[in-house]
Amino acid sequence: MTEKAWAGRLPPVKSKADLVHESLRAAIAEGKLRPGAKVNMDELARDYGVSKIPVREAVKRLESEGLLVSRVHAGVSVAEVDLTEMRGVFLAREAIEGLIAGLVAERADDSVIAELEEVQKAMREALDEGDVDRLPGLNTSFHRALASATGYRILDELTDQLLMTIRRYRLVAPADPMNWRAVVGEHDTIIAALRAGDASAASEAARAHTVSQARHEVAD
Repeated sequence: MTEKAWAGRLPPVKSKADLVHESLRAAIAEGKLRPGAKVNMDELARDYGVSKIPVREAVKRLESEGLLVSRVHAGVSVAEVDLTEMRGVFLAREAIEGLIAGLVAERADDSVIAELEEVQKAMREALDEGDVDRLPGLNTSFHRALASATGYRILDELTDQLLMTIRRYRLVAPADPMNWRAVVGEHDTIIAALRAGDASAASEAARAHTVSQARHEVAD
């Protein structure tokens, strides 16, 4: 067997920079590192038990993703999210979510519908129990499941990036708890269109869902 024949089959190995990047990204997404929080790279290196090099690499990647910002004399901090940026996020989501739902409607099988229904069930339980803190994560799971079902990695990645920006924004501007019931109802409309295999209706339901949430969260 030649080198070319087997080289591409080796499993990927995560570097220290990859692991630091994943850990910091999760901390930002979960609100452990809030918008505006300072990030001390020396402390991170000590906390993770690594040299400064993988920490710098991870920080650079997070800067390129728009999650961290570096300013002269001010150091590194978690990027803040303002209303203007959020309006852009919802405009992008309107187009992408509509595309995703239409694609999934054309190919959705019972397992996709079942996964979405399971998330919906968990969201209803959280609402009934007044456990609002669980809802953002469950909402993310719903939309990630939809994006994954398209089979297109780029749609997965774009969805993840947009949803993360929304979750970070909600850390400083929490969603109205009463609106979560509207979110679940809008999800139901999307699922009904997927179950019917109606790509047009699914796309319209997803776009309407995004427009509704934009009106609720970032309207003038």
